[in-house]
Amino acid sequence: MTNEEYIKAIDMRRSRRTYKPYAIESDTTQVIRDLVDIINNKAGLDFRFIEDATPAFKFFTGKFSAIAICGDDSEKTRVKSGYYGEMIVLECVYHGLGTCWVTGTYDENKILAMLKLPKSIRLHGLIVIGRVKNKLSLKEKAIYNVTHKKSKPYQKMFDVCDKKLPAYYEYAMKLVEKAPSSTNSRPVHFKYENGIISGKVDAPYSEKSIDFGIAQLHFQLGAAAKGVKGEWDFTGNFCTENAKLIKFPENKGENDNG
Repeated sequence: MTNEEYIKAIDMRRSRRTYKPYAIESDTTQVIRDLVDIINNKAGLDFRFIEDATPAFKFFTGKFSAIAICGDDSEKTRVKSGYYGEMIVLECVYHGLGTCWVTGTYDENKILAMLKLPKSIRLHGLIVIGRVKNKLSLKEKAIYNVTHKKSKPYQKMFDVCDKKLPAYYEYAMKLVEKAPSSTNSRPVHFKYENGIISGKVDAPYSEKSIDFGIAQLHFQLGAAAKGVKGEWDFTGNFCTENAKLIKFPENKGENDNG
């Protein structure tokens, strides 16, 4: 997917809990399995695909699969899991699937029985994936209205901001506002000092580090869309070449996405 397509998926994404009463088609599940394998190999993670995750849930309806977010018990793995897990979420959403990040509200023992993980690997959460209707169900609307009643604007995510953010970072932070997080808490604390963006969470050995990884991807996509290429290091700094702008070629014809 292109950067533009990922950003479109950010606008399309909603947490879905009501799924259609049939499983994802086998050819689609194979694509998801392949994507999981690619990310595991690239990032050194241990994501696992669960074809039928419905027995572990009471409050979700319909038939759905899941990706088990697995890896060692470290802050680094949690952050990477959020970053690459959200990449999978956006890929699925862009291609018409419903998704939901879940770090609770499921029967962990049932999931662990399905996975049979070695002792060195921990289950950090799930990404539920399935077919959904275009419109949110009444239950989904109610949950969305409750969890987004007091959404935190990006300005309140900063502990320090020593000068006005440049326009490209303002746009990136607006995409961070749209990043999913546990109970929509947006737990990342950002700083902007001496032209450098950094972030951290209060409890790194928790789902908050997964939320940080998700926010990192959204920020990086937003910055790239405005011509600033950078990536996050594992000290929590967004590293750029002096915020050097990318010169995109002019679009002289219609963009055909097939």
